[in-house]
Amino acid sequence: MVARPRSPCGALLPQFYAGRDIFITGATGFMGKVLIERLLATCPDIGRLHLLMRQKKGVTPEKRLQQLIQSQVFDVIRQTNPSQLDKLCMIPGDVSQPELGIPLQCLRQLQEVSIVFHSAATLKFDELLSTAVEQNVLSIIRVMDLCDTLPNIQALVHVSTAYSNPELNVVEEKVYDAPASLPRLLALVEAVPTPLLANITPEYIKPKPNTYTFTKAMAEEAVRSRTNRSYPVAIFRPTIVISSQRNPYPGWIENLNGPSGVIAAAGKGLLHVFCRKPHVRADLLPVDIAIDTLLAVAWETAVDKLPEVRVYNCSTYENPTTWLEFEQALQQYLPRFPLDNCIWYPSGSGVENRYVHKLLQFLLQTVPLHVAEYIMRTCGIKMKVSLILAEQKMRAMDDVLAFFALREWQFKTDNVAKLRDRLSASDAAIYNLDTKSIDWNEQYKNFVKGTRKYLLKEKDQDIAEAKRHTDRMYYLHKAMQFFVMVLLFRLMIQNKSIRDVIYGTLRLLFSLLFATFGNVIGIA
Repeated sequence: MVARPRSPCGALLPQFYAGRDIFITGATGFMGKVLIERLLATCPDIGRLHLLMRQKKGVTPEKRLQQLIQSQVFDVIRQTNPSQLDKLCMIPGDVSQPELGIPLQCLRQLQEVSIVFHSAATLKFDELLSTAVEQNVLSIIRVMDLCDTLPNIQALVHVSTAYSNPELNVVEEKVYDAPASLPRLLALVEAVPTPLLANITPEYIKPKPNTYTFTKAMAEEAVRSRTNRSYPVAIFRPTIVISSQRNPYPGWIENLNGPSGVIAAAGKGLLHVFCRKPHVRADLLPVDIAIDTLLAVAWETAVDKLPEVRVYNCSTYENPTTWLEFEQALQQYLPRFPLDNCIWYPSGSGVENRYVHKLLQFLLQTVPLHVAEYIMRTCGIKMKVSLILAEQKMRAMDDVLAFFALREWQFKTDNVAKLRDRLSASDAAIYNLDTKSIDWNEQYKNFVKGTRKYLLKEKDQDIAEAKRHTDRMYYLHKAMQFFVMVLLFRLMIQNKSIRDVIYGTLRLLFSLLFATFGNVIGIA
């Protein structure tokens, strides 16, 4: 029998996790996969990782475990220490089912579990209230019920979101008063028919803007109100999680939510405008920094054994970037690392005014993509993806992103800062909790490259051909701009009414500019 590698000397976290069994919900999600990878990669002596998995789209939990093990995220582990993957154990179940849907015989497998990470949730902002409650609120109640039966439980970490209280400008590391009574909410969802519940939801969830933030806040209340537990609990609140800074690879990304969806859609020439305030802080958080902080949170929770719930806001507030910088990075790096077979030149840009955004969205995306789809159908050309469906998804994605890109929050991070200072130098060499270490220019470059390589599965050897194709799209893009300018000029010359409107607008603009300039230099 081959001896397991020894834990790094002086590092607190690998020594803490050595020999421990872990239970994880949401293991197949973006953050869940990185959580598993970091546990296996940095804690060679860790025990078994029990992963709650449900049947999804006809794929059994057993098959999903095999698919997870084959994931690209574990390539380094496969090369350096493949036996670590043998520690992954599937637990059939579903967070939306009573008692998590775990069979009785499988509960015996969990008796040695000492740390629980609960990250399963629905991320849809427009989810039905009943579904959001089932996935986000009842799930944590069921997880705590399970923890009550585990004889060796030492810590539960509930993964929430920094935006569970979006109506506040300053968010502290505490559980705020719930927006509704938890017992009444559960009774309401159970008793009221779905159509009626959908009608009363907007008024009922105020001041929360959507069911996602509302149920995330209610989940925190469920954690706080469970006072008869025998184990410590922490709430972990990350901001907008994006591609990794370093681990498992720079730029690793595996979902199309938010900014990564913008990169993919803009890079393919589908998205040309999105809504944002240019100088609003974009609280984007690399996934490996989030997960390294999460691992340290579980360690501190188990060691301190505090009876009250401790909250950790994980934010890049100390090292901010802006949505304008994100936009400029796309304009810089998408032509350098173009996506394969783009249908138009990557020319996405942001606007602040919602009405202007909707108008440009209709003119530059909705109309062209619908027309292109109908032309292709008429010509009998089959597309892998429907352009109309892609346009609808982009509009939904843009509405979600606008929620963050038009607002700014200040997240207090004292608990995370104290946690970072508490770790040893050996821990700091393994786990990065410091958002000041982010070089945003490098982060954005790797984000674009990672979206191409890891999310869209496009090969590096195809970049040269992609560049040639993008160059052709560039000339077509410029030719179209020139054609539109000529068309508008001809309309202006030939149509007196249009010409008068344009001339009047120009005169007004010049008079305003002159008045402003005159006031500045003191001659007006």
